[in-house]
Amino acid sequence: MDDDHAEPAAAGQLHHLELYTSAFDSAVEFWDWVLASLGYEQKNEWAGGRSWECGPTYLVLVQAERTDHPFDRHAPGLNHLAFHADSRAMVDALTAAIQDREDATLLYPDRHPYAGGYYALYCEGPDGVKIEVVGPDANRDGSAGPDTGNGTE
Repeated sequence: MDDDHAEPAAAGQLHHLELYTSAFDSAVEFWDWVLASLGYEQKNEWAGGRSWECGPTYLVLVQAERTDHPFDRHAPGLNHLAFHADSRAMVDALTAAIQDREDATLLYPDRHPYAGGYYALYCEGPDGVKIEVVGPDANRDGSAGPDTGNGTE
């Protein structure tokens, strides 16, 4: 099956997302790690670009031609990408790994892992793109914890 074309069974789901980066090599290293951790597999690679896929959805990373216009998630446009985690243990493992990485920053550490009112990792990658990895409800994976109000940006 060719995932490059629309699949009627996936109607309404995200088909693909394309991100431009100011520093391709370091961004590839980060995205390759985080996407592989979430079950994505490398799809294609070319000079200045790479893509990963998971089911009918894929993510593309491309070296930006203009690097003089830095990403600002607080300006109009994209704020963050949110991914499903298969367990709260996955959220915890990714959080621990993010804290050991030099190319990413844990966001809202004082409210982690309930910064958004549910169990999730919030971090910022090398170009400033905010990433959220959402764990399942406590009922689904046996974990427990309080739900609080949403306080993320």
